Amino acid sequence: MTSATTDILTRLERYYDAVPRSIARAEDFGPLTLFVRTGAGHPYYARPTLGWTGAPATAADVERVRARQRELGVPEAFEWVPETTPGLRRTLEETGLATRERPLMLLEDDGLASPPNSLVRLLTADDPALPGALAVPYLAFADLGTAVGQAGPAELAAVIEARKAEGDGSVERVADRIRAGRSVVAAAVEDGVVLCAGQHLPVGTATEIVGVGTLPSARRRGLAVAVTAELAADARAHGIATVFLTATDDAVARVYARAGFRRIGTAMEASAE
Repeated sequence: MTSATTDILTRLERYYDAVPRSIARAEDFGPLTLFVRTGAGHPYYARPTLGWTGAPATAADVERVRARQRELGVPEAFEWVPETTPGLRRTLEETGLATRERPLMLLEDDGLASPPNSLVRLLTADDPALPGALAVPYLAFADLGTAVGQAGPAELAAVIEARKAEGDGSVERVADRIRAGRSVVAAAVEDGVVLCAGQHLPVGTATEIVGVGTLPSARRRGLAVAVTAELAADARAHGIATVFLTATDDAVARVYARAGFRRIGTAMEASAE
């Protein structure tokens, strides 16, 4: 691993530590830190403690975190970068957790090769497309892959209505984050229907592009690349030097490579499920 890559991964570790802190408290478990969400929304996870210089995490450390997660009623979940924290995968697997690896990718300086797409725009906090932009990833990630699928506008409308009826509050939360500059949402919208959407989450001079998903029936139209490029262009326009993302798998990584991203490492997840 080159010194440049090491520097980038160090910056990413600072980013990973900073992002949850605006809406979660950090509980100290020595070599591990558990982020506990303080409001509604998807629960967070445990990560290696930023700047830890002591002994590596042991199975006993992991079990203490897992016991606390069970006490809180949140998923027993861990995330880390093995290039930065080697050995943690073996320790987590020793405790019975299942692990998964995904490509970690960085935008090259000469990226953004995708041409503009007239369907893609950045959304404001009051944009009527925002509910659809937050709902479409649910259908996309329920049918993984890049092949054209069955779920389309009717299924998307049903998800939007179901989430509204449940009062999950995600639209209001993301709208507040857009107003505060902590989230930027882009979507491909055709005839009022969101076909693809994603976000980037800026913190200082780094941002992660997350949740890019395409309505299964609208795949193979280059929309994911276009949305990703729009988000990356916004980040660059606002002086953000480090733009990165985690691809679902190698096939999806090849899609992001068309927008100028290259693999720099691995994002690992571990869970009890």
